[in-house]
Amino acid sequence: MRSLLEKVRKRDSEAVKAEAQAAFATFRVHWQAAYRTLVKQLQNDLPELLAFFSFPQPLWKKLRTTNIIERCFVEVRRRTRPMVCFVNVGSVDRIIYAIFNRFNEQWKNRTLRLFTQAA
Repeated sequence: MRSLLEKVRKRDSEAVKAEAQAAFATFRVHWQAAYRTLVKQLQNDLPELLAFFSFPQPLWKKLRTTNIIERCFVEVRRRTRPMVCFVNVGSVDRIIYAIFNRFNEQWKNRTLRLFTQAA
C-alpha cells in the first residue's frame, strides 16, 4: 500500500483515504470469520494508518517510515550480540542507555528539511 500512496496527489488524498476505508470494509466482510483477531487489530489501527493523509504530501514518506527507530534497534543488537554474557541486568541497561543517549545527542538539534519547509 505504501508504494501506491506515494504516487497520490494531494488533491486526491481524501478520495484515496475514503477508498482505503471502503476497501477495508470489504476486507473485513471477507476475512472476519477466518481472521477475527487480525481484522479487529487492523480496524483499531486504521485511523493511525491513514492519519498521515492529514499532513502535507511532502511529509507523507517521512511520517510513514520507521527507519530511524529501526536503526536504533539494529545498533542495540549490533552492540549487545558480541557480548554473549553480561554480569547483570544493570550492565545491559548501561549499554542500551549509552546507545540511545548517543542517538539523542546526535539528533537533538537535527531538523528534518521537509518538516521545516512545510511549517
